[in-house]
Amino acid sequence: MPGVSIVIPTFNEANYLGRTLKQLHLLAPAAGEIIVVDGGSQDKTVEIANAAGIKSIVSPNRGRAAQMNWGAEVATGEMLCFVHADTLVPEDLVAIIQTVLGDRQVACGGFISVMEGGQTTRWGVVLNNFLKTYYAPLLFRPHLFFGKGLRVLFGDQVIFCRRDDFWSCGGFDTSLSICEDANLCLRLLDYGRIRLVNRIVRTSDRRVEKLGALRANAIYFYVGILWGLGISADYLKRFYQDIR
Repeated sequence: MPGVSIVIPTFNEANYLGRTLKQLHLLAPAAGEIIVVDGGSQDKTVEIANAAGIKSIVSPNRGRAAQMNWGAEVATGEMLCFVHADTLVPEDLVAIIQTVLGDRQVACGGFISVMEGGQTTRWGVVLNNFLKTYYAPLLFRPHLFFGKGLRVLFGDQVIFCRRDDFWSCGGFDTSLSICEDANLCLRLLDYGRIRLVNRIVRTSDRRVEKLGALRANAIYFYVGILWGLGISADYLKRFYQDIR
């Protein structure tokens, strides 16, 4: 079966990375490789990766898009999977990716993201983020939604694709400080449909906990609408705080 390379962009993720790497070691079948691409962390992120026996590299440029591109550059697998440092995936992740991308009509896939903390599951956020993968393309790119099967996926949904397709469309756009994942979906559409897999991944609710559920949902909705209208990523970034 085609090998899967998992790429994890990090910046000061010492509070979450160890848990994520521990869970990735349980994958069955195992990933071909796990690559941590650090953006110059000042905490113990790199030490944690090295202690876990993970290939860790420092990107020459900080920024999620640049770091993920750098990881994809050194990856050897035929399939790429981009995982956030605070996200837990199912143990059969590799098998799911191989099955989904085994269909040549599918270019890219992702999962349903369940946002949770120690005491809370953010069901309102989960529902909005799930529906957004449908209503964003339906509202703003209906011809692509109905004609080519466009879904708009975001990073905490664990995006995966073929390495050849990733580079053929130019990889992540490093000029974008936000929504580089949704932008990738648009460009990968030239190579097949975008599929939302009916399985879950679990991601930290740290942003919602910091902002409050009502404010966080309002920001997510607002950013999604403005992105659909073509507002620049530099403007959108001001609403999306970098929370660790």
